[in-house]
Amino acid sequence: MHTSRKTAAIIGAALAPALALTLPASSASAHGYISTPPSRQAQCAAGTVSCGDIKYEPQSVEGPKGLRSCSGGNSRFSELDNDGKGWTVTPVSRTTQFQWKLTARHATSTWQYYVGGRKVAEFNDGGAQPGSTVSHSVNLGASGKQKVLAVWNVADTPNAFYACIDVNVR
Repeated sequence: MHTSRKTAAIIGAALAPALALTLPASSASAHGYISTPPSRQAQCAAGTVSCGDIKYEPQSVEGPKGLRSCSGGNSRFSELDNDGKGWTVTPVSRTTQFQWKLTARHATSTWQYYVGGRKVAEFNDGGAQPGSTVSHSVNLGASGKQKVLAVWNVADTPNAFYACIDVNVR
């Protein structure tokens, strides 16, 4: 082995533990968000609303199952919980198609939709792995301006993915 290769190997071996400590840890292999109608994180990613880190990773709003917040309890994305941030409100029909964009698919237990804290729809996938997009037709019930909370419960972790969508139901 040449001296320069030996030196490079020694330096690489010495730096590996430090590099491992500086790389971000990933939580689950599943990631996704509502793309249509545009969710709050989709609006951040598109630059429709000025946002922090969420604009770079709209698919990463993950937290423990059972929460009812737009941020999924993730303080890094807490601005998604701010109802006064100037989110674009999308006009929709009472029954609306919601489309999830999944950047990493994961076995799914349920998809849930809430309006005003009340569950208006649930779709049970029974642990199946979804495709790269998933659509649900949801009857939102009430008319007028509403905030819809959509929840993707993954089947084999204690986590879920969260998305809020601001709509005006006609």
